[in-house]
Amino acid sequence: MRILHVLSADFFAGSVAYAVALAEAHRRDGHQVWLASDAATLPTGATLVQLPISRRTYKQRWRNIRALRQLIRAEGIDVVHAHSRAASWVSYWAVRGLPLPLVSTVHGRQHLHASTSLFDIYGDKVIAICGNLAQHLRDEVQMAPAKIEVIPNGVAFPNLAVAAGPRATSPDLRLAFIGRFNGPKGERAAALFEYVLPALLREFAGLRVALIGGELTHLPAHGHAALGALQAEFDERIEVVGFSSDVPGWLQKTTLVVGAGRVAIEALGAGVPALALGEACYAGLVTEATYAAAAASNFGDILPQVGLAAVSWPQVLADARAVLRQPGPVAPALQAQVRRDYDLGRVAGRVLSVYESARMKKAVPDWLPVLMYHKIPDAAPATRHQTFVTRDHFARHLAFFHRQRFTPITFLDYQEFASGRRPLKEFPRKPLILTFDDGYLDNYTNLLPLMQQAGYRGVLYLLGNFDLRHNAWDLAADPAEPRAELMSAAQKAAFVAADWEIGAHTLTHPHLPALPAEAAAHELSASKAALEQRLGVPVQSFAYPYGDLSAETKRLVAAAGFRFAVATDTGGQHLEDDRFQIFRVNIFPHETEASLRKKTAPWYRRYYRWKRGR
Repeated sequence: MRILHVLSADFFAGSVAYAVALAEAHRRDGHQVWLASDAATLPTGATLVQLPISRRTYKQRWRNIRALRQLIRAEGIDVVHAHSRAASWVSYWAVRGLPLPLVSTVHGRQHLHASTSLFDIYGDKVIAICGNLAQHLRDEVQMAPAKIEVIPNGVAFPNLAVAAGPRATSPDLRLAFIGRFNGPKGERAAALFEYVLPALLREFAGLRVALIGGELTHLPAHGHAALGALQAEFDERIEVVGFSSDVPGWLQKTTLVVGAGRVAIEALGAGVPALALGEACYAGLVTEATYAAAAASNFGDILPQVGLAAVSWPQVLADARAVLRQPGPVAPALQAQVRRDYDLGRVAGRVLSVYESARMKKAVPDWLPVLMYHKIPDAAPATRHQTFVTRDHFARHLAFFHRQRFTPITFLDYQEFASGRRPLKEFPRKPLILTFDDGYLDNYTNLLPLMQQAGYRGVLYLLGNFDLRHNAWDLAADPAEPRAELMSAAQKAAFVAADWEIGAHTLTHPHLPALPAEAAAHELSASKAALEQRLGVPVQSFAYPYGDLSAETKRLVAAAGFRFAVATDTGGQHLEDDRFQIFRVNIFPHETEASLRKKTAPWYRRYYRWKRGR
C-alpha cells in the first residue's frame, strides 16, 4: 500500500514520534510511505516532503493543499493519514473529490470549531488513542460512532525480561518524573515538587529524584520556587536531566516513574512501577486492577468530558511511599499485557486494517450482498427448519445471478482488493458473496457441480472437527430432526481444488455466547488451526453458529486471528462498518425471482433495518 502521513508539529512531539514509528513499521512490512511535515529531517527511511503544515494562515493552507494534492496524484497514494487537527484540515481538502480515504489519528481532546461541524475534516475513519478520547468524540464532537476506532499509540519495546533483581535490592532508590514541564503538566509537576517530593526525600535517605523532559524553564513561578527549595535542601539528590533521548536507559535505573501517556506505557513495559499522573487527572498507581481505567485515560492525560480532575496529593504521596517501601518490578502479568496491548507491530497491523476498511468503504460505497445457504438436497427434507434450497431451485438462483450480471467473490478476494494487492479498478461492478454453512454431503454432490458449471466460487464454512459426519447438534436439540450427512475430508478438499474459500464454523457448532470464554476461544482457534492443517489453506473468515454473537464473542473471534465474521440478519449497513458482524441474508427454500431481486438490491440492508429494527 502507498501511505502518506501528514504532520503539523514543528518539533518532535509525541504525535510525530508515533507517526514515524508507524511509518517504519509499515515500511518493514513492505509498504511505501511518505511523510509531509514541517521538519526537514526525521528519523525515518520514508520519503520526506517538507511543508509548513503548522502555519495556519489561509494563504499557506491553500498552498499546502495544492502541494499535497499534487503529491497524491503523482505518487498514486492509496491512503492519507493525518496526525493533528491542522493536518486533518489540509488533508481533507487535498483528498476532496479523489477516490482515496482520509484517516485521522486524534491524540487529544478537540476544540469545537466551525470546521468540525460544517465539514467532516477528520475524514473517513478516526483513530482515537484511548477510550476516553473516543467517548469525547462521540458525545462532545458528535462524531458518528461507526467511524471511530480505538487504537493506542504503538511502542517498540526492547526485548527485556522482567527486571526481578536490581530495583528490588539496591539501597539506592530513584523516582523519575518524565514529561513536559509546560502547560497543565507543568502545574502538575509544580504541585508534585511542593506536596509530594519533600516528604519522600526526607523519609527515604537514599532516594534520588530525576526530572526528565523538555520546557523546564516554562514551569509556573511557584514551580520554580519549589524546585529551588528542593535543590537547596537536597542538593545532588535532585537530578535535573532535561530532555533525554535515552528514556529506556533511565527506566532501567529507576524505582518508580511518575508520568502519563507514552511515559507510563514504556515504564510498565519495562517492568517499572508507574504513577499515572497526567494533565487531566491522577489515574493512580497502575496495577492489574486499575490498568483498564488508567489506559482509558491514556494514563492520566484525557478525560471524556471537558475539564481537569482535582488531584489528591496525599493519595499520590501514599502511593509513592508504598512503592518505595517495597521496591520491585510490576507484576509479570501486567507487564506482559502492556507489552501486548501497545506492541508497535500489533498496533501497526490494526492501523493497516483501518486503512483497508476506509479504502474499501470509499471505493465500494454500496451494500455488498452476502447470502447464506446450508443444504442443497435433491428434494425437500422432512424438517421444520428452513435451512435448505433444493438442487433445482438453487440452479434457478444461479441463473438469476447470471442474468443480473453479479460476480461472485470470496472474502479472500475482497481482502486482496482491500490490501492493495489487486487494483480497485478491477473490483466487480456487482459483487456477490455466496456462503454455505456446515459442509453437508449434498454440497459436494449438488452444489459444487452447479457452481462449477456457472463458473462461480463461494465460501464454505466447515467445522474443524473432521470426525463429525452428521448434524449431531440438530439431533441433540431435537431427536426427530432428520440426520444429514457431512462431507468427508476428501470431499471438502474438492472445494479447495475448485478455488473456493474455506471458513471456520467452530469445532462442534455450539451457541458461542453461552460458553465460558476459555471454551469459546478454544472452539474458535482450534477450528481455524484444524482446517488450515487438514486442507492446507488460510482460514480468514468465520461464521457464527445460529448467528449467535456478543461483544465478547466478537473480541474472541478477532483474537483468534480471523479477518471477517458473518452473522445472520444483523450487522452494519456496510461490510466495513463491522468486519466481525457482517450482515448476511438468510435464503429460504421457496425464494422467487422477485424475492432474490429484493435481497440482492443495494437498498435491501436499509429496508431490513427499517422493517425489523436491526
